[in-house]
Amino acid sequence: MSTYDIKRGVSLYSYQEEYFLRQKSLEDLIKVSAEMGAKGIELISEQTFPGYPNPLAPSVYDNWHALMAKYGTTPVCHDFMLDYKKYKDRPMPFEEQVASCKVDIDHAARLGCPYTRALVSIEPNVLVACADYAESRNVRLLIEVHAPLHFDHPWIIRHAEAFEKSGSDYLGFLPDMGMFLFAFPPVWKEKFMRDGVPQHIADYICKAYEDRVLSEYVILEVEKMGGVGPAIGMATALRHNAAFEPKRMLDHMDRIWNVHAKFYEMTEDLVEPSIPYDEIIRVLKQGGYKGYICSEYEGNRWIQDAFPVDSIEQVRRQQEMFKKLIGEPQAAVSAA
Repeated sequence: MSTYDIKRGVSLYSYQEEYFLRQKSLEDLIKVSAEMGAKGIELISEQTFPGYPNPLAPSVYDNWHALMAKYGTTPVCHDFMLDYKKYKDRPMPFEEQVASCKVDIDHAARLGCPYTRALVSIEPNVLVACADYAESRNVRLLIEVHAPLHFDHPWIIRHAEAFEKSGSDYLGFLPDMGMFLFAFPPVWKEKFMRDGVPQHIADYICKAYEDRVLSEYVILEVEKMGGVGPAIGMATALRHNAAFEPKRMLDHMDRIWNVHAKFYEMTEDLVEPSIPYDEIIRVLKQGGYKGYICSEYEGNRWIQDAFPVDSIEQVRRQQEMFKKLIGEPQAAVSAA
């Protein structure tokens, strides 16, 4: 097995509920992350810094670095957007797309982030055009491989080929573990049922997903069962999710520098019911992965209609799971 160095981090996106509702401040969230031992910090700047991507005051960056120093955390990745649909009557010109990406590269450099996350929809030629500039700022551009796409999808293959042809070491991948959705998430099922999906239809859809039935057949069957509205919506979710194999990361490990640990629910016994993190960590170890695996909680939107959201507790549970799977000493993580 290759030598690996898997480090734990968190995307501040995980805490979107508490941050949006102003229940927690930026400092609060960095502090609790550090207390969990999740020392790598990833962020979406549009969510974190009011006014971004407009220019930010130097004090914003000073405060960011002060927080990193205070809590012993490390900036990992700035997740950037590209507003290529900015104009209603025409696409954003290529040169303008490149210029926009360079703004985010500069921002990542000022934050101290060695990586930027590029949306999966960005054309490979835009990223290739930015590679030399990214290298000059010592910031790598990572295209997010996100469900329903995967490493064998033609769009991702285009990126892989373009990256290799460029010869640049500053272009790579950021796989989102949501593409390895081995079971229909229980919190999804429960939300669809609260929205009116009958029990027998919900059970059928979950079993069909487990049996890897083609999504179009599932949708047709649900229609035959009398499903309407939310039931069709639940069946349609199968179009956008799949159980791809974690081992497919191995062929691209030399360009994987950050990982999004997507999850929808962590149970009290530290299990994510739908994503096989034991196998994912095994593959990362086998591939000699050296980098952060950053928690990315997206369960809030599936429970907020009926239950209080405690994103911090959910992230804490995932971090404890990672600690066990990676093989860290138990005493390193404390409850938030």
